[in-house]
Amino acid sequence: MQNPIGILKFTPLYQYRIWGGEKLKKVLHKNYTESNIGESWEISGVKGSETVISEGVFKGKTLPELIAQFGEDLVGKKCFNTCGTEFPILIKFIDTAAPLSVQVHPDDALAKGRHNSLGKNEMWYIMDADPEANLLIGFKEVLTKEAFTSHLQEGSLLSVLNEIEVQKGELYFLPAGRVHAIGKGVMLAEIQQTSDITYRVYDYDRVDKKTGKKRELHVEESVDAIDFGLVENYQTNYDTTLNRSNKMIETPYFRTNYINSSKELSLQYMLNDSFKIFICTAGKGLLKTEAQELFIAMGETVLLAANEEKINILPKGSIELLEVSY
Repeated sequence: MQNPIGILKFTPLYQYRIWGGEKLKKVLHKNYTESNIGESWEISGVKGSETVISEGVFKGKTLPELIAQFGEDLVGKKCFNTCGTEFPILIKFIDTAAPLSVQVHPDDALAKGRHNSLGKNEMWYIMDADPEANLLIGFKEVLTKEAFTSHLQEGSLLSVLNEIEVQKGELYFLPAGRVHAIGKGVMLAEIQQTSDITYRVYDYDRVDKKTGKKRELHVEESVDAIDFGLVENYQTNYDTTLNRSNKMIETPYFRTNYINSSKELSLQYMLNDSFKIFICTAGKGLLKTEAQELFIAMGETVLLAANEEKINILPKGSIELLEVSY
């Protein structure tokens, strides 16, 4: 094997949000002292918010710096040929003590033209949900742009949004253009394109205690971004067979598998096919390559280089992982 890179762990970036709670600290044991931390950016190549490797021989380097050094050995041939040194996926944990704004994200074409950015297609894996916690995804009825704008002006938008009560373990894919909001009392893992473009359309008339002002809305921008089509079922079902890697979702932007294991599991990969990200959503265990052994527990995220062809997962009791690739 050339350029042994192994398993990389990063220092998370903690993001203040008006709706942020305490579960990232109390449940996932994140290390911060601020209040209203709503997001932990686990692996990020967003410009100005790049995560830094926290330990090992590459400690202190950012993800783009490592990609520039190792290229396809780190991220895989397809990713490097398509994205260069820009990492295509952003991994977050999110905790909501209050509802998020109702929002929408632009697709690649609109985001490129307006912001010189990727669009934002994303998925949510529900890690914890309070009783009656919900998501708002899509509409209850077919709307035109004019009807949507009228609901905003009349303050009746919530009445036409589709409300879904959620439980731990559920998966939702949010393609760009789909109106959505996470409700109060939800903790989830988010996998998304590397983009920080959000159009807010409704924010409950809240005032941000840090600024003393209401947050900016982006109604005009959002209208051209919204897909007004209806979907029968917004939840994605997936196989949960124990002690193997199960396909959850495959999109042009990322692939995600589900692992729930109580015994040693060996995973084989094609050389330089893609990096693998492991997000630990429950339990704990060891990840072992030929040259490295790394402990991982609930709330931690690591990246396995594309030139590693095998990894062994050794649960300590049991472990639940999301396995993400490009």
